[in-house]
Amino acid sequence: QVQLVESGGGPVQSGGSLRLSCTASGNTKNMYCIGWFRQAPGKAREGVAATPSDGRSKYYSDSAKGRFTISLDKNTLYLQMDNLQPEDTATYYCAARPAWCYTLGYGYEYDYWGQGTQVTVSS
Repeated sequence: QVQLVESGGGPVQSGGSLRLSCTASGNTKNMYCIGWFRQAPGKAREGVAATPSDGRSKYYSDSAKGRFTISLDKNTLYLQMDNLQPEDTATYYCAARPAWCYTLGYGYEYDYWGQGTQVTVSS
């Protein structure tokens, strides 16, 4: 099992920045791919960014490209979010899976999930 704990969410004004963190513990050898998903009220969960455990490749959704940066430092995953917009308001989840990733992938492909951290962007 892999345990994931997110932090760093909060309120921010449009155009502002936040840095989310996700700390992994447990059997992290099973963590071949790790990423960020988000879910806004009334909307489906969507992938934001992902990276394999070597951190070399990075995959982004169209909405995240150019504004968000995913990075991995040992067992801590980060998501630097710049130029945040109200449509970025959502609960952000860290997720991991025991298989390599070559794309961002879908939520059902991930086995381990954190509890989520709320990001609220006001205009």
